[in-house]
Formats: sequence, structure tokens, C-alpha cells
Amino acid sequence: MLFEKRPRVLMPKRLAGVAPRSALAYRGSMAAARKPKTASPDAAPYDVIIVGGGFVGGTLALTLAKQAPKGFRIALVDAAPPSSGKSVRKDPRGLALSAATKNLFEAIGLWPAVEKNAQPIRSIEITDSPLNASLRPHLLGFDDEMKSGEPDAYLVEAGELLRAVCDAVAKEKRINCFAPETVSEFDIDGFGVRVHLASDATLKGQLLVAADGKRSGLRQRAGIKTIGWAYPQAGIVATVAHERPHHGKAVQHFLPAGPFAILPLNGDRSSIVWSEEPERAQQLMAGSEDAFVAELTRRFGHRLGEITLDGPRQSFPLELQIARAFVADRLALVGDAAHAVHPLAGQGLNIGMRDVAALAETVVETARLGLDIGSPTTLERYQRWRRFDSAFSATVMDGINRLFSNDNVSLRGVRALGLGLVDRAPRLKRFLVREAAGGTGDVPRLLKGEGL
Repeated sequence: MLFEKRPRVLMPKRLAGVAPRSALAYRGSMAAARKPKTASPDAAPYDVIIVGGGFVGGTLALTLAKQAPKGFRIALVDAAPPSSGKSVRKDPRGLALSAATKNLFEAIGLWPAVEKNAQPIRSIEITDSPLNASLRPHLLGFDDEMKSGEPDAYLVEAGELLRAVCDAVAKEKRINCFAPETVSEFDIDGFGVRVHLASDATLKGQLLVAADGKRSGLRQRAGIKTIGWAYPQAGIVATVAHERPHHGKAVQHFLPAGPFAILPLNGDRSSIVWSEEPERAQQLMAGSEDAFVAELTRRFGHRLGEITLDGPRQSFPLELQIARAFVADRLALVGDAAHAVHPLAGQGLNIGMRDVAALAETVVETARLGLDIGSPTTLERYQRWRRFDSAFSATVMDGINRLFSNDNVSLRGVRALGLGLVDRAPRLKRFLVREAAGGTGDVPRLLKGEGL
């Protein structure tokens, strides 16, 4: 049974508190000097203990602290060491923020800090052709559909977003951060959870949340299995500067080896998200910067003039992974601990923010009724809300990647016909824009801009 009483869970230090890929060493800036590193077993219990202080874990901590009745007491355990918020390591990733994610950030007071570094996406162009094609036909575009009001998506540099989250967490008095720190073991019973840290401190709470990445140690020790597979692709990310302005246009070029995206950033700069065959990706990363830029230019084209690298390049394997359950006894999974998806649509972070909004709404409503926020009933409601949506999103992105990442002439003809038909269906295009913006389905209130 999903919620049967489990024996004491022992977590080796080397598996606990695994830092998610999205959180680099500087994220420990949330552990400001006021944050303690020890806690007495007899200390007042926390409402929620969150393991993982990246984008999703930090945002969840802020949301619960600000939206819960009288504010929950939150413990945030993070494996990365503290560092100054000013010493931000350059992160080559650009992250897409949907309109729904923006609404969440506004609700918790985070958006002003994010907005100053966020580039609105004004239009999208999609094309499908071989790399050596003399022409790259415009098959599908979203232009007028994205001019009805506020932008439906934004691009922000990963480092700037993480800085905003960390700074806000450090200022929130209801959040105690323990960093650098890992979980060595945890005990579950009918009344709560005890989390034992590597420093010998013990934290007590009603609910434990795993936000510790796709290699989640908490998920593994709770016995939750995953389903998924590795793609025959590697992801390459980089930031480039270019001579001409991008005017807020995002470009998705489907190539036989995988999708190649040009995503607009503030200034005359763009973020590159490039899927490539693993062996070729390794060669590109090992080669000189000039060789890398030359190969990048072949895919980028000359629409924005000459390009140059504006920061480091980074490569990582691509895979799909979905947890078979999003909850266990007094444990909820969020973000990459629950699901990791292909980056082609830039929705990974937004799916994680849907977890944040759904879990926060479920827990806050339960607390208002005076009920146990870590009970099976509460967690099962969260799981029903998020598991199907996450699996559906992952399946759609997996299908698109498989359909377009090949050089089959017959399939290319079918793809061109399909994209052309969509381009001539304005109602369908408006629906797709709303879907990408997070405005369809059973949307949590925070994602609609409503408070709890």
C-alpha cells in the first residue's frame, strides 16, 4: 500500500541531499549569517522541511512562508555551501518563464527582482530542415497570437533567477536554512517526521519535501521507483552576443540530430539550447572556442549578424524520468525529483512551478481546516493533481523530439504539412499559446494570479 507504515529510513550521507543540476555552488547565498546549523531535538517543530534549495525548493519555501495561515515555519536544507550573493557564478542557461510562473512570482513578491533581468518573448518561429539546406522555410509562427496583452513568456538567465530566489529566502524570517548540510537519515511515524542531518542536528516537522533533483536521495530512500530512458542526444547550452537586436523573437529549428533553439535575452544576446549526438557534442566541447563558434554559426545563421560567446559553454546528457509516485509517507516530490523532461520546449522549470503552486494550495487549505498537512489524504490530493499533468507534458515533449529528430524525407513532408496546417488555424494557435502560458486545465490559484 502506498501509505502503509514504513520502517526507519536510513540514508547514507553520500546519497542524501544530492544537489540538483539547476543549483550551482552560489545558491548557498540563501544561508545568510543568521541561519543556524544546529537544532535541538526538543526544539519547536517546523511545519515543512524542504531538502534542496534550488529554484523549485526555494520558491516553495517562500510560497509556504508567505501564503500559509500566519506563515508556516520552514526548514530549508541545502547541500551547497554559503557564498556571497554578489559572487554569482556564470550560468550559460536561459530559462523560460511562463505567464503562470510570473503570476506565482508576483503572488509571493518575487517578480520585481526577476523582472529587471527578464526578456519578454514577443514572437516565435519554428522551422524544420537539414543543416545543409540553402533555405530554412518558415513553417509555423506565433506573432499576432502573442500581442493580445501581457507577454505570455519571458527568458531569464539562470544565475539571475537563482540570485533573486536566494536573496528573498535569506530575508524571510519564517525560513531557517541549513547549508552546507545533508540529510543522513529520517524517521516517519503517524505524528510527523524527524530529519537527522550530517551535522548531528535533528529537525522535526509534519511534512518532508524532496526538491533535491533528478538523482533525489530522498526519493530513492523512500523506495519510489522511476520510469524513463536516456536520449541518444546531449544538450549544449551557451549564451551568445550578436550584432543586431533580436526584437524578442525565439527561434526553434528542428535538425536531424535534435532541436536547436535561439532564445532572446536582455540586450543583444541570446541563449542557445542545442541538442546534438553525444559523440559530436563531446568533440564540440573539447574543441577550441573558434571551432565551436564556427559550428554554432552554421546553425544560428546570419540573421543577427556576427555572433560571439558571452560566457562558458556547458553540455549534459538528456533523459526523461518520471517518478512512479509523487508521494510517500509524509513525503512529497517536487521539481526534478518528480520529473525530468526534454528541454526542447523550455518547460522543465514551469512544470516544477506547477508542483509548487499545487502543493502549496493543497497544504494551505488543509492547514486552514486544522487538519494534518502530512496526512495521506492531503498528499494523495497533491499527487492526483500533478502526476497526470507531468506525465502528459513529458510524453508530448518526448513525442515531438522523436518525430522531428531524424532525417526521414517522408516524415519531413508530413511534419511540414502538419505545421503548415497549424499555422493556418488561428484558434488552435491561440490555444497552444495559452497552453504554453500555463492557462489551461485545472490551474492552481497562484498560477492564475490569485492568493491563497
